[in-house]
Amino acid sequence: MALSGMRGLSVFISDIRNCHNKEQERLRVDKELGNIRTRFKNEKGLSPYEKKKYVWKMLYIYMLGYDVDFGHTETVSLISAPKYPEKQVGYIVTSCLLNENNDFLRMVINTVRNDIIGRNETFQCLALTMVGNTGGKEFSESLAPDVQKLLISSSCRPVVRKKAALCLLRLYRKNPDVVNIDGWADRMAQLLDERDLGVLTSVMSLFVSLVSNNAEAYWNCLPKCVRILERLARNQDIPQEYTYYGIPSPWLQVKTMRALQYFPTIEDPNARRALFEVLQRILMGTDVVKNVNKNNASHAVLFEALALVMHLDAEKEMMSQCVALLGKFIAVREPNIRYLGLENMTRMLLVTDVQDIIKRHQAQIITSLKDPDISIRRRALDLLYGMCDVTNAKEIVEELLQYLNTAEFAMREELSLKAAILAEKFAPDLSWYVDVILQLIDKAGDFVSDDIWYRVVQFVTNNEDLQPYAAAKAREYLDKPAIHETMVKVSAYLLGEYGHLLARRPGCSPKELFAIINDKLPTVSTSTVAILLSTYAKILMHTQPPDVGLQQQILTIFKKYESYIDVEIQQRAVEYFELSRKGSALADVLAEMPKFPERESALLKKAEDAEVDTAEQSAIKLRSQQQTSSALVVADHPSANGSAPAANHLTLVKMPRQTVSDVQESSATYEEAPNPPVEAPKENGPVEVESNATNITEINNEIKVEPPSTSRSTSPADLLADLLGPLAIEAPPAVEQHPAQGLDANQSPVGDLALATLEDQSNSVQIGLKAEWRAHHGRLVLFLGNKNTSPLMSVRALILPPSHLKMELSSVPDTIPPRAQVQVPLEVANLRASRDVAVLDFSYTFGTALVDAKLRLPVVLNKFLQPITLTPDEFFPQWKALSVHSLKVQEVVKGVKPMPLPEMANLFMSLHLAVAPGLDNNPNNMVACTTFFSEATLAMLCLIRVETDPQDRTQLRLTVASGDQYLTFELKEFIKEHLIDIPRAQAAPPPAVVQPQLPAAAPATYNDPGAMLAGLL
Repeated sequence: MALSGMRGLSVFISDIRNCHNKEQERLRVDKELGNIRTRFKNEKGLSPYEKKKYVWKMLYIYMLGYDVDFGHTETVSLISAPKYPEKQVGYIVTSCLLNENNDFLRMVINTVRNDIIGRNETFQCLALTMVGNTGGKEFSESLAPDVQKLLISSSCRPVVRKKAALCLLRLYRKNPDVVNIDGWADRMAQLLDERDLGVLTSVMSLFVSLVSNNAEAYWNCLPKCVRILERLARNQDIPQEYTYYGIPSPWLQVKTMRALQYFPTIEDPNARRALFEVLQRILMGTDVVKNVNKNNASHAVLFEALALVMHLDAEKEMMSQCVALLGKFIAVREPNIRYLGLENMTRMLLVTDVQDIIKRHQAQIITSLKDPDISIRRRALDLLYGMCDVTNAKEIVEELLQYLNTAEFAMREELSLKAAILAEKFAPDLSWYVDVILQLIDKAGDFVSDDIWYRVVQFVTNNEDLQPYAAAKAREYLDKPAIHETMVKVSAYLLGEYGHLLARRPGCSPKELFAIINDKLPTVSTSTVAILLSTYAKILMHTQPPDVGLQQQILTIFKKYESYIDVEIQQRAVEYFELSRKGSALADVLAEMPKFPERESALLKKAEDAEVDTAEQSAIKLRSQQQTSSALVVADHPSANGSAPAANHLTLVKMPRQTVSDVQESSATYEEAPNPPVEAPKENGPVEVESNATNITEINNEIKVEPPSTSRSTSPADLLADLLGPLAIEAPPAVEQHPAQGLDANQSPVGDLALATLEDQSNSVQIGLKAEWRAHHGRLVLFLGNKNTSPLMSVRALILPPSHLKMELSSVPDTIPPRAQVQVPLEVANLRASRDVAVLDFSYTFGTALVDAKLRLPVVLNKFLQPITLTPDEFFPQWKALSVHSLKVQEVVKGVKPMPLPEMANLFMSLHLAVAPGLDNNPNNMVACTTFFSEATLAMLCLIRVETDPQDRTQLRLTVASGDQYLTFELKEFIKEHLIDIPRAQAAPPPAVVQPQLPAAAPATYNDPGAMLAGLL
């Protein structure tokens, strides 16, 4: 397009380029916009040349990033101009400035249709290009028949038909109903006989989209696709302009092979034989050359051919040839080719009888673990993990352990988990397994979850022959000058249970074991202290004859911890002290742990749930994943902070402790609650090894969350998303809502009391919360209680609200007197839909120490939802009315935690979504309705449909519709977060009133939140 004749436009562009800063540019743009606006007011006085010039200027300003909110009428009017220069400008600028939902596009539908059905091929191309770029549902309903006629017309030139095919593809994606499947199967078969490669490439793009939705309707097109591949492979009748670096139309080859992968199989023996000949030619004719462009094209064709070979389950000889070719690729210097080779070799692991062939390349794959590119190292790790079996497990695990020393932090957690799983699945003997896990903990303790050492304890407990060996290895690791706290836990537990089996060995007497374990006591966290106290009690019990000196040392430690601030440790110390004074009673209570019942390994279950699907069994699965969200919630890496918090509980965000003299950065130690399939090792009697509360601990500074005393399982209803990324976040166990409560329980406007405790050796502050919700408004009351005998000074409370919430916090007194409580009202207004949560920044000075904590507030999206029940006559008109793509969003959700439909209904009701039975005739589907309140949308109806697959409960199709596109997206993501690998709700009796732990003299219940907090003080 020639713009050289528009002097005013050239001068404006030169002025913009000569601006020295952004402010000068903005002033020049504002001046020009004002001039354009003034000239457009007298549109009749504008010549076509001037109108074109000003529209070009608007487009240039828009491309610079400035809003252009006027002139759309003038732009659209140029489309109706009879001459090409004006019409060209109108189509181009309209495509750039307006989207498919803009009302101005309705003004030009008739004009665009006239251009499409007209005889001017140039105007047809302009109209088809604009519709293909911006066409929405209204365009598809009005123009699809005319576009189809152009596509199948024999009188149109190839350039028009090519654009018609791509335009129809856009309209089909917006509204699949525009293509009648019954009539289009034969038409598509005719179109695939097209000799012009440009038209054929565009038609193939349309065909891939059609066949991905309904392959059964297009079986008659399958032989045509095979013939196209034969023509391209033999380079028959291929024009020079469609040959790219000697490769005949690689784009068409890739699209054709991708289309073939949507068909389950090829039953025609002639077509199957011809296709395999083509694939054989591709496999044999692809090699690595120096020309990067040719490499890219040839390898795009090759890897699509490999995917097709795997999909068709070719004979073993061809599979061997594929593996050999991939083995050549993973040894070349080009990193992109190595990556693709490793990735495709991983995909081939699921093909029968191929794993043994892949093992021949094990040495080269292990070499890839040391590649400078982390993406190649990850693919090599995935491939080693997938190809491991009993024959090569020892070698692979040893390589992984060796690589663990130099691996970057981003890979260590995944590496540790996979090494532990492989060691458990393919261990030649249990002593080797113990060695591997202890090496893992020693080399990467920060990245080893508690499930791993729980599993070691289970193996050792259930195998008597292994107990002396495991205890001896634990004793060896304790001799190291610096070991990880997880190693202290597992070593202390093993020596407490089985240390007496080593009594005759040098350095393993009870007194020596106590001394070396006690050296670690000052440096460990609260949860580890609890295990060490149990170990001391076990050592004392096994010391025969009794050692008075050792007994006195252990009793002194018990006595010291009788007044410890942590209730769990305090209880252990008191009970162990009393038991140790009763002699034989200690041996009865602390008898050796019984064998654990046989159960499925939690680590293996983790691997099954979290394994990234890099080895698809069919390309259909791959294509569907490419068309849906790639976001994955992995359930096998539980948060190091324990259970997710309930929405009615405050959540502590770990912050460095600050003092007057310095700012000390602390290293937090995370303690996980074990998953249900793996029990944490417990001592006999009333004392448990692990406390039910989770902790974040640092030296001389402790931030702790105390849940209410009534213990309940985690509810998926109000899980809060991780807010601050890598910061450590702690939360109390969530409160489960009993399914029998149904909607009535969720309609209660009053929230539960949430408690958090900030403790710092000598000081303790408790924070309570009460909430009430009405439509898009919420009223919260914060209760700040000072448990100390000294006042809290410089108290500050600041709300950090996200942009979708308007929050007003009343003033907080600068000082909170000793053993006093203040109430601070907080008003909340919801402006629009979002999943972000607000943060309370609370700080105060105690003595000379400044304490600062950030707590997430339970102001989440479902607080502004009100369940509503609709009849079929009310539901279906609303569902059909919300037909715009952005207002009705659909996604195939994978990685869903399998659950029966009634359990999913209970989950939806807990999210304030009213399940409407009977609206969907399919018993495997579910429909829910709710109303969302905000200032922007007022009361907005939301409709949800869930389509489940009874054969595969790990995936479902979720459709969400509402009158606001942002609400639709946020609600869909909110529901998806709760469906993917949520903890399964357990049947429980109706919940009692949540009460915090009270002193013995306190009354049993309090109805007033302030009185409840006062009881804690």
